[in-house]
Amino acid sequence: MPAGVRLYLVTALLARLAEEGVAVAAVLLALDRSGSAAEGAFVLTALMAPHVFAAPLAGALAGRVRSPRVFYAGALAGFALAVEALVLLVGRAPLPVTLAVALAGGCCGPVVSGGLSGLLAVLVPAGAARDRAYALDAAVFNAASVTGPLAVTVVTGLASPAPAMAAVGTAAACAAVLVALLPHRRRQDTQERPTLWGDLMAGLAVVWRIRELRAITAATCLAFLGIGGLTAATVLFADAHGSPGAGGALVTAFAVGALIGSLAVARRPVPAPRLAGLAMLGLGLALAVAALAPSVTWAVLLFALAGLFDGPLLSATLRIRADHAPPRLRPQVFTLGAGLKITAASCGSAVAGLCAGLPAPLVLLGIAAVQVAAAVLYAIVRSPRTRGTTAVPEAFTP
Repeated sequence: MPAGVRLYLVTALLARLAEEGVAVAAVLLALDRSGSAAEGAFVLTALMAPHVFAAPLAGALAGRVRSPRVFYAGALAGFALAVEALVLLVGRAPLPVTLAVALAGGCCGPVVSGGLSGLLAVLVPAGAARDRAYALDAAVFNAASVTGPLAVTVVTGLASPAPAMAAVGTAAACAAVLVALLPHRRRQDTQERPTLWGDLMAGLAVVWRIRELRAITAATCLAFLGIGGLTAATVLFADAHGSPGAGGALVTAFAVGALIGSLAVARRPVPAPRLAGLAMLGLGLALAVAALAPSVTWAVLLFALAGLFDGPLLSATLRIRADHAPPRLRPQVFTLGAGLKITAASCGSAVAGLCAGLPAPLVLLGIAAVQVAAAVLYAIVRSPRTRGTTAVPEAFTP
């Protein structure tokens, strides 16, 4: 594996540990200082809310700058500064001030959540090596989802939520330093560039016009509408089986399964379009069987099986974006896709909250049905009978 890829994976792990850990740390810090988790929930909302609006702009800027390393380092440093400032503000400063800082940090979020993955396409040429690199990148996402909250919980238990929140900011700061060390050529533009607004419109247009990008974006947004409510549904499911504390075990089993699935496809890559469709279908079927599990023990095994499909889905999504996005617009395709998925997940979480009064197995079956529907949507949209092109239009090449 090239040294640049190894350095990238360490950088991405630190950045995503910070992203996953800040959600838990903010709530614990607010609870510790005010006796209520409400402010932490507001801070988390403020960190997530800008994704859908900031993602296209962040991607367009990343595609325009001469030195992408400087841009990515600046965005990660901004996120780190916001998190460290929240250590001082949460539970102490007026809420509008705290939320303003969280919103500023959230504007850097698209670079952390999805933008970094666009760098791999620059570090590794297309082919089996890039496929393996993106499978490992997906494994980094899954590893961070397990270890980020766990690390925050451990530090909080040993010290308090404030040092845990500070550690999250330190991880983001370290990622900012490391991304600046990645090998990356300075762009040499030989033709007139469009305006920033033109780049924004071009990024949106290319996601719509290229069939593979349109299909994976539409399907994963629908899938994440269900996945966004999975945590809440899992807690309700465990409570319905008389083990409310087992919700964490189910979520962990899902995340561990996703990590194993990502590592598996890193060893034996499968064509990305086929992998994406099978992963969504398998995820839906596994969750449907889990909804009918007679006990929490069986549910843990089935949630791990569902995770085995979720990890490869992320790997396939990243590979499709890298393979089909025009090089100059690739950062925007990555950030836009991530922002739309996060927005869909937040909507799914709200829907799950509204459905909290329904039987828990029924809610879980609904989430499973959404995954199957996403697989069907993906097959329909990428069908040659639908309008659009599978190649990069000349108008979008650099």
